Amino acid sequence: MITLTTSRTPLEPDHVPGAVEALLYQFLDTQIDSSPDLPELDLFAGMLRDMIAAGGKRIRPVLCVVGWQSVTDRQPPQAVWRAAASLELFHLFALIHDDIMDASMTRRGQPTAHCSLAARHSDRDDAAALGVNAAILLGDLALGWSYDLLHTTRPGPARHLSRAWPLFNALRTETLVGQYLDLLGSGPGAAARPDITAARRVIRYKTAKYTCERPLQLGAHLAGAGTTALAALSAYALPLGEAFQLRDDLLGVYGDPEHTGKSVLDDLREGKHTVLAATALQRATPAQASVLRTGLGNRALTEAHASTIREVFAATGARTAVENLISQRCEEALAALDHAPLRPGATAALRAMATAAVTRTA
Repeated sequence: MITLTTSRTPLEPDHVPGAVEALLYQFLDTQIDSSPDLPELDLFAGMLRDMIAAGGKRIRPVLCVVGWQSVTDRQPPQAVWRAAASLELFHLFALIHDDIMDASMTRRGQPTAHCSLAARHSDRDDAAALGVNAAILLGDLALGWSYDLLHTTRPGPARHLSRAWPLFNALRTETLVGQYLDLLGSGPGAAARPDITAARRVIRYKTAKYTCERPLQLGAHLAGAGTTALAALSAYALPLGEAFQLRDDLLGVYGDPEHTGKSVLDDLREGKHTVLAATALQRATPAQASVLRTGLGNRALTEAHASTIREVFAATGARTAVENLISQRCEEALAALDHAPLRPGATAALRAMATAAVTRTA
């Protein structure tokens, strides 16, 4: 059994990522050791280890642990840490498949999984297709292992695991539906039908619930939280999740690749139907709309054309509108904590996380 021991305060956000990473590395090693007749697992587990080592905010595991601490002063037990690690392993699955759908070349400053796998077989004529297909399998494995991490949870707080399972399943279902909505709204045709409501619905299911609400609720569920505490966490998490994604959308267009680890052309080339793009399209003059419609979703988009699109985003006030919306949603999240029946330490951590999430540069 993989165990985690620590004498440090779990509410320190900087502590949770390292603890979760250690647990994930132990878990991956266990999978390899338990299947000596499958040397291919060395490759798959090694790639997952590399993705973990490449960095990441680990916001879902942190929120899971803080969710536990929001209703109890007890130290998080193994069940909570494994739930937190499971969320991160599921996130790796989502990233791998998302990069395939978006045809992304880099993630966290490193080649994406399908590109890395293709490079391993560069001597083959079908290297690109093999890379994509193998990455799909890698993502599937990460998804399956995310369940295995939970199934091996031991008694104690695990008595609440049966209550938490519907949340785990809801998180996975909502994320996949959100990804489907994202696909429907992306591509060259997206610029012809700007819909801010649809763009915000993608955010709700692909990010707000997946990144913020469900992880908090999961940790709280494992602590035996009641409906009042869960409602308070949702009131905080949903607007924060929207603000988080809106910031992500801005970074996808204006961020520094050295910090974000991702090209500022990817979202534009994919034609992502973001609130930023939808707002600009709704406000654009015919000439500005032409710039957006010829650029958004154009896989051959150049930096020069992208610069022109950014000028349109600024001229229409779309960028400012999104910045204002981020501030509004962050204020809503913080206000939800004012009278929330949560432990003081957790409330302080949630306030700090909200500010960090919406002012980040990566």
